[in-house]
Amino acid sequence: MKFLDQAKIYIKAGDGGKGCVAFRREKFIEFGGPNGGDGGDGGSVYFEAVENLNTLIDFRYQQHFKAQKGQQGMGSEMTGYKGEDLIIKVPVGTEIVADDGETVLKDMIKAGERFLIAKGGKGGLGNTRFKTSTNQAPRYAGPGTPGEEIWVWLRLKIIADVGLIGLPNAGKSTFLSAVTSARPKIADYPFTTLHPHLGVAWINGKELVLADIPGLIEGAHEGTGLGDRFLKHVERCSVFLHVLDGTSEDIAADYKTIRRELELYSDKLKNKPEVVALNKCDALNAEEISDKIKALHKVTKNEIFAISAVAQRDLMPCLSAVSKFVTTLKKTEKETENNTVETPTKPWSPLD
Repeated sequence: MKFLDQAKIYIKAGDGGKGCVAFRREKFIEFGGPNGGDGGDGGSVYFEAVENLNTLIDFRYQQHFKAQKGQQGMGSEMTGYKGEDLIIKVPVGTEIVADDGETVLKDMIKAGERFLIAKGGKGGLGNTRFKTSTNQAPRYAGPGTPGEEIWVWLRLKIIADVGLIGLPNAGKSTFLSAVTSARPKIADYPFTTLHPHLGVAWINGKELVLADIPGLIEGAHEGTGLGDRFLKHVERCSVFLHVLDGTSEDIAADYKTIRRELELYSDKLKNKPEVVALNKCDALNAEEISDKIKALHKVTKNEIFAISAVAQRDLMPCLSAVSKFVTTLKKTEKETENNTVETPTKPWSPLD
């Protein structure tokens, strides 16, 4: 299945049904009067976040979504049936963005939550509703109102506990395949990873979701390489695992390059906790490893682990370190959620 993290779609709620113009025609009722029923309301359109989706690929093949129209009213004061609501299922972590590409209408971060994006039109009134003392036989009815319509962008931001970041060919995919069941493409050339990969690792009896992000290079925040498009996927991560190529000649410069790109892209990424992994240590001797760690300590105060993903050496201590950050953050979020009293808000409408 291909990975797609952005799509633009058109949404149209159902129009309200027309009211009916009808009159009673019973045999022994001389002045029957009007009895046209109301039209049914049009169906509304909702987004629903579901857990079993991890890509927006379905929206590549269908870009137009329309809810059912309301039925026209009928005689004998029978109201037309209401149009069926349309539920559009999206992956957890999907942002609903207005057509301008900037205004976030809703962030679908919880499985099962629904968001009304387009409200169905109201059904038109039948001619019975227009009967008055001076107009006892009205021959007109309401037309029904049109349903709301809107173009929106869907932008998926992967929800993961740990974001694997680093330069191309640092060994992020190898690390992911070593600690999880994920099998990303691994090769000895830059930009082997063309889209994010997710994997689940178990550490101390707890589940840890890792996201392997395509390699970043200098200028990634401006669109150079693949980083500009995929940096958004690390915004939701609890902690970064910064993977560095231990065979690099200037390890400190490599570290600063990635940190600079994160800071220039968003302030959200600047202050996230980080664990540094010096990878490919199987190709280095003890003295070289020590020198590399000393060079990194000059540019970062974060914890540094000397590992080898390909040889699967010292991976668990590194995972344990990131797991502690994830556990602490989740505990804080839970406490905050319990102490926060939600106030009801009016559903957003494109007509507001």
